Amino acid sequence: MCMTLTSAFCAPASTAVSSAPEPPRAGPPGGVCAIHQPNLFPRLSTLAKLFAADRWVVLDDVQFARRDYQHRARLAAMDDPGRQQWLTLPTHLPHGRPTLINQARLVDARRSRRTVELLVRQYYGRSPHWNAVCEVLGMVLDTFDTTDHVAGIARTSTTALLTALGWTGEVLDSSEVPTRQGRSERLADLAAATGSTHYLCGTGGLRYLDVGPFDAHGIPVLPFHTPVDTDDPLWQWSRRTSSLRALSKLGSGALANRLAAQREARFLKPGRH
Repeated sequence: MCMTLTSAFCAPASTAVSSAPEPPRAGPPGGVCAIHQPNLFPRLSTLAKLFAADRWVVLDDVQFARRDYQHRARLAAMDDPGRQQWLTLPTHLPHGRPTLINQARLVDARRSRRTVELLVRQYYGRSPHWNAVCEVLGMVLDTFDTTDHVAGIARTSTTALLTALGWTGEVLDSSEVPTRQGRSERLADLAAATGSTHYLCGTGGLRYLDVGPFDAHGIPVLPFHTPVDTDDPLWQWSRRTSSLRALSKLGSGALANRLAAQREARFLKPGRH
């Protein structure tokens, strides 16, 4: 039987505690939309983009990619971020390569649950902010008890992190929204159908995005990226490793404030609206 999280399990290694996160500032009327696939304990660069948005549309009905982050996360050690290990959920694709993300299933939910619990504890159990990490972990472990769908586990891991940071935005699944088939057309339709006034796009998406369909909907595309070539330890590994390490190092309040500052610096400029 899988171990259940208890108050003793969640106790931090020191008496330090995380400060309560400041509530994020409300976005513009209609809100900023980010569209991203469900990622398991997402990288900090991904979490920062979602935190900056008022609405996350979970892109759950595109093809599953084994080399992506839907079923795995790269954990980095507290004392040495260069020491890393993949946390991977063995995944069954019932339709082979064409399997969609929301169709992918866990090979062994009980074993995956145990692996997640043990590895997260191993890497971050000595953090002074372990209580915050433990709350995120507990929400994910509970999800293993209700579903064997990889998308559900990954989605929960992200929403749990956002909740820990005080984010109060809306989360929707793309599979529930009718759209056209073209890549950029589909994203633009998702933004429009959810009532969003702006679309927040990361550096990867900007390489292929056609802004024409967004212009047709009257929805501006806002580029978003985290710092590169920086000495700031928060961002040095942000595009490679899970945001669990940042939460463990800073705690929920300090991390929320850093992500809020990044949001302000990147796209909430005076007169944008």
